[in-house]
Amino acid sequence: MKTESGVEMALIPGGSFMMGDAQGADDVKPVRKVSVSSFWMDKHEVTQASYEDLIGNNPAKHEGDKNPIEQVRWTQAARYCNARSLKEGLKPCYDEQTWKCDFEANGYRLPTEAEWEYACRAGASKLYSFGDDAQGLRTHAWFKENSGKKPHSVGEKPANAWGLHDMHGNVSEWCNDWHAADYYKSSPEKDPRGPETGQKRVLRGGSFNSPPAKCAASFRYCDAPALPDVCLGYDEYGFRCVRKAAEGP
Repeated sequence: MKTESGVEMALIPGGSFMMGDAQGADDVKPVRKVSVSSFWMDKHEVTQASYEDLIGNNPAKHEGDKNPIEQVRWTQAARYCNARSLKEGLKPCYDEQTWKCDFEANGYRLPTEAEWEYACRAGASKLYSFGDDAQGLRTHAWFKENSGKKPHSVGEKPANAWGLHDMHGNVSEWCNDWHAADYYKSSPEKDPRGPETGQKRVLRGGSFNSPPAKCAASFRYCDAPALPDVCLGYDEYGFRCVRKAAEGP
């Protein structure tokens, strides 16, 4: 499905999966069953062309219209979601004073961690959407061993089973959730949305500079949502949008 903004989205069917990794870091344990409602998700990471069209500038370090936007903080990603919503006559999800997300709004937002991992796995229960063998990343992802230390145009690698490209590698993707290392111990089973407050927001998927372990479907990273210091390596940070399925494009 192509939106009015010209962005291709895939319908992610609702369902349940085992979230986390029993062999992973402490913050991805315990593994537990999570149910996710259906939603629409961008097939590709937001491109520089799309970002510049809506926001009017391009902060990316590795320039290219079809390259993913990077060097964006969480707040910039949320502003893009609102701008895209307004362009299409939809209700924005984010209050730009408090950054609280209205999950009932019909506009665009960042995915929850649960939505992101569920979409990345695309029905699989392995380390990666394609299996457990990290060698498969060479075919399916841009990561530390094959990227040449830079992101690449979106969609050059094969999509997963649900039509999503670059869920592993290329750029790490901001999620809506605040990060808490012990959240999995108390999160709800149905549509978990992360802690109410926090200091850092979650990033998922690994980047062009990540080793295989950090590209795993369950791997969690986090950083401050709004920090101006470009020396922190956030040319690895990008994002993609989601939208309620009931009000899909």
